[in-house]
Order: sequence, then structure tokens, then C-alpha cells
Amino acid sequence: MVSFARPETVSVVAEICQSFTIDNGAFSAWKSGKEFDIESYAEFIRDWCHHPAFDWYIIPDVIDGDADDNMKMRGAWSKHCRGDMWDMGVPVWHLHEPLEVLTDLAHAYARVAIGSSGEFADVGTRPWWARMTEAMEVVTDEKGHPKAKLHGLRMLDPTIFSQFPFASADSTNVARNIGIDNSWKGTYPPSSKYTRALVMMERIEKHASAARWCGSKGVAKNLDLFG
Repeated sequence: MVSFARPETVSVVAEICQSFTIDNGAFSAWKSGKEFDIESYAEFIRDWCHHPAFDWYIIPDVIDGDADDNMKMRGAWSKHCRGDMWDMGVPVWHLHEPLEVLTDLAHAYARVAIGSSGEFADVGTRPWWARMTEAMEVVTDEKGHPKAKLHGLRMLDPTIFSQFPFASADSTNVARNIGIDNSWKGTYPPSSKYTRALVMMERIEKHASAARWCGSKGVAKNLDLFG
């Protein structure tokens, strides 16, 4: 996943990756206090959406906005879409928004991204887990299978994504930590940032997301093969 906050990296990713997606960078803009530039983002998506390795992109969202704010943002975005550009977009449901919004998005879109926000902004806290449990109860069917493909924003920690039936997830974990030298000590420290990245990627890829949601009292990990 390439963020619109770092658009210069997409040309490299597009050349070396089997597939890629684009994040709107709204979270980065929000954290830095900058206004999101919807017109520039639309131009950026138009430039890349027909690349053969391009999969989908995150529709612009208002990080600290309510459900109405985000509905208006999706409406504004639809005016910038040309051709099949709209069909490649993935909306964000924010944890502080009503569960009914998540239900509606799961019926209207093939994939929905879930973003931690408001009082649930910190991934992995007790309130966050409680809210995610509520979300899974409405977005999965009686067998625990999601009603739409789900993407976990900032949820690439194996202790997180292994609990939910995600189709995909993202994080800046690798990019941020390969440069922290103090974290890479020992007898055989990786010799380069590239090697560090491979080590972290392997650790992540050793885990799979859950095959289904088993409820707050069940074991949601991908253990169906073991009965």
C-alpha cells in the first residue's frame, strides 16, 4: 500500500510489486494539521488506476468527522471519478461511526476498510477490542464469514489481524522500524535495512488472518484445519 502522503514512492512500488493499492493519506494530513487536497488525489488516482498491478484505492475520508461528514466526502469524491474509477474505490468505516453505517457499506461495496478513530483510535486497547467485536457481529454472517472483504487500516500486527477475517491489512511498521538501529542488536544483526525489512516481513507472513469470526467467546484465529 502506497500513501498519497508519499506519492513519489508509487513508481518504484509499481515496478517491483505484483500488485499495489493506494491510501488517500488523509490520516497523515490529519496528524500534521494539513487540509486534504481532494483534487490532487483524484488526479493521482486517474494516473495510476489503470496500471496492470493496481488493485484498489481508499476513497477520501474525514478522519475526525462523523458519519454525515464522510457520506458528504464520498459524494464529493464521486464527482471526481471518471469511467470505472469509482468501482475501484474502497470506503472507510471509522470505529466511532454508527454500526448501521458499516452494515450499509458492506452491502454497497465489495470491500470495506476499517479505521481506528475517536475514542477507539488506539489499536489494541480494551475499548478498541470491544468496538471491533461489535463491528464483527454486524459485518459477518451466521458462519462468521464477512459480508464484504475487509481491510484493517493500521492493523498489520499479527496479534491483531490473526483474530479477524481480514482480506488485507496495512501498517507502517516495517518502514518505521528498519531504521531504528538500537532495535537490531545481537549476535547476527541484519547487515542492511533491506535485510531488516525481509526479517520483519517474514515474521508477519508467518501468520494468517482468521478464516471466520467466532465471536467474542470463541477462538477467532485460523484454526479450522485442526477441527
